Amino acid sequence: MSASDDLGPFGRFREELDPVVFLFGATLTVGLIALYFINPSGVQTGIDIANGIMNQYLNWALLLIVFLVVVFLLFLIVGPWGSATLGDEPPEYSFFSFFAMLYSAGFAAGVVFWGPTEALFYYDSPSPLFDVSAGSPEAMVVAVQQTLFHWALPQLAVFTIMGIAIGYFTYNYEHIPLRVSSALAPVLGKDNLDGVGAKVVDIIAVFATIGGVATSLGFIGSQFITGLDYQWGIDLGSTGVILVVTAMTLMFTLSMVLGVDKGIRRLSNFNMILFGLLTVTTFIVGPSVFLVLLGTQAVGGMITDFVSMSLFTGAGAMGAGNPEATEWMNAWTVFYWAWALSWSPFAGLFIARISKGRTVREVAFTGIIATSAATIPWFTVVGGSAVWAQHNGVTDLLGPIGTHGEAVAGYALFEAFPFGSVFMIAFMILVTTFFITSADSSTLAVSMMTTGGKASPSSINRIFWGVVLGMFAAILMTLGGVNALQSAVIITGAPFAFVCLLALLGLIKEFGSNHGRVVLQERTTLFGSPGDADQTSARKKPAADDD
Repeated sequence: MSASDDLGPFGRFREELDPVVFLFGATLTVGLIALYFINPSGVQTGIDIANGIMNQYLNWALLLIVFLVVVFLLFLIVGPWGSATLGDEPPEYSFFSFFAMLYSAGFAAGVVFWGPTEALFYYDSPSPLFDVSAGSPEAMVVAVQQTLFHWALPQLAVFTIMGIAIGYFTYNYEHIPLRVSSALAPVLGKDNLDGVGAKVVDIIAVFATIGGVATSLGFIGSQFITGLDYQWGIDLGSTGVILVVTAMTLMFTLSMVLGVDKGIRRLSNFNMILFGLLTVTTFIVGPSVFLVLLGTQAVGGMITDFVSMSLFTGAGAMGAGNPEATEWMNAWTVFYWAWALSWSPFAGLFIARISKGRTVREVAFTGIIATSAATIPWFTVVGGSAVWAQHNGVTDLLGPIGTHGEAVAGYALFEAFPFGSVFMIAFMILVTTFFITSADSSTLAVSMMTTGGKASPSSINRIFWGVVLGMFAAILMTLGGVNALQSAVIITGAPFAFVCLLALLGLIKEFGSNHGRVVLQERTTLFGSPGDADQTSARKKPAADDD
């Protein structure tokens, strides 16, 4: 029996805590929850003001940083640095389990929520970047293309860069803990990871994770509740919302306590199987030939327009006299990038946790290519079927969305299919199980952050953060629905963009020093006189023997 076992559950909980990170993170989050019960309108006003500031001054930075991260990861896949490994032990999981956990724990909850919904919004209100009319045949292609752009490479990239950075420095150097601040080891210094700068990064990571995960749980919880109301007329109200999220919180807490292998891994495998079955059956029942043509053109358009879509700010000729262009960009692209950035500490930490022994190239490929290969068919099939049904008058989806909100689109779409009830039940099960895997893996990550990087935090720690995340999600849902969720995630995610940028620069510095420079030769002098550098090197070099 180990010494930690002798302490009992509460003793282990106290012993493992990083008091600074835990107390600051818990105080900030619990304080916001308490403030909601005291003055909910004040909380809403504060969220709106902070959201406006972020959108006005940091939107360009988010677009640029995420674009740079995508370019860097693509280079890691094809370049020489990709052969570096995260430690020297063999991988712990099979590739399918690794992929399924990475996908389920990353952003799959958002994929399920927006799959049948997002393309409809772009069909009804296309991006100002494209000169197409709302509701036109051309808008159908642009709608799916824009959706694929938002859910393929960029969102996945910010998770992956953090996972590689955390995992590389944790597994390749001694005395570097498994925590978010370890991603900045080259910037902060490997001997300063217990200093003030590292603590600040870990506290920001806790706050960003709570905001991002609560947003995702809020989306999925609202989708589950909307399904009950739309299909069976069960209107739960604000109290019911809290009860449903509480019930789901209990489910993911149970999965979390079981651990990664028994809980998250098995449920993630089930998720991917159900996710694949629902995609395939929707393709068969839906307009199959049209979906193939639509998907081919949309993927081609996404590749062709990737740079312009990544850096579109609504300025210049497109935005002149048309502030709606920038507003559209803030409401969609900036929101999604901030959402992904708010998830990047947790998702990166979890990716690092399951990636030990894999090469940088394999993690980068799985993180942005393999997962995109799963995401693109889902949005093409489900989103494409939705815009096809709306455009051809098969069923009205925009009407129910206007009445019940964004979460209803999936139920309204599947209701129009043969065996619609079966589809809707499968969809609701998928919503619930993805909720659980997203919540338990994120809670595990927050627990790791607040214990100084322990891979298996105590059950009490995990349960505490599970309850906090569930309450925060319920509050955001009752406070202002989807709008409150979007505003909250931009506030928490935008600042973390700069942490991701520093992690990227740190990896470039590390790989360039230890795995060979790619652009500049080894003896390149960046500043000063190269001759002086050569003379200095000659003076330091020991004299050769005469004989």
